[in-house]
Amino acid sequence: MYVVIAGGGKVGWNLARELIEKGHEVTLIEQVRDRYLTIEEELEHAVQYGDSTEMWVLERAGVQRAELVVAVTGDDEDNLLICQVAREKYDVQRTIARVNNPRNRELFELLGVAPVVSATDLILRLIEHEVPSFGLVHLLDLHAERLEIVEVEVTPGAPAAGSRVADVAMPDGSLIISVLRNGAGFVPKADTVIEAGDEVLVVLDPGLEAGITKLFTTVAG
Repeated sequence: MYVVIAGGGKVGWNLARELIEKGHEVTLIEQVRDRYLTIEEELEHAVQYGDSTEMWVLERAGVQRAELVVAVTGDDEDNLLICQVAREKYDVQRTIARVNNPRNRELFELLGVAPVVSATDLILRLIEHEVPSFGLVHLLDLHAERLEIVEVEVTPGAPAAGSRVADVAMPDGSLIISVLRNGAGFVPKADTVIEAGDEVLVVLDPGLEAGITKLFTTVAG
């Protein structure tokens, strides 16, 4: 796979290194001269100097034949522009953009730039996973497929606690795909009984989170 990476910060540099080690062809573009010279000492011909928002720079990097463009600069506007140009001008089918400010995530998605990666969102999800009081945890958003995968811990007294999977009144558009119990996960059967303390993984259509939460957690008050 040929990958063009825009932005030679820690994320871009490490990503380029890992992809090269896995046998992929990579061109990393960095616009800060000193940074470029430092990266060149390691990556040599796999790094180019220039501004990734300039079309001639992207063309020099071979964006026309890229199978994936990854924009991970420190500027959200640049990342958005790079992915838009790659898709619309050069017909790159797959792009990934870094979102430095999570408030900009909706703008990226509104303009058709997806998937996007936000370090803030990733850390928040880890916090949610480690702190059960946060309730439902979003594990994965499949924007193209319009699906989500969430994890929720079953609390004592929840409607689903003590029920067989087949008897749990799951909302239309949702499905239990895994149960984590005593440190081990398994795919449940229709007669598997959901127990308090289980961590249940559910695939669902967006917008069904509230219904899932009510099923597997105790409603306060």
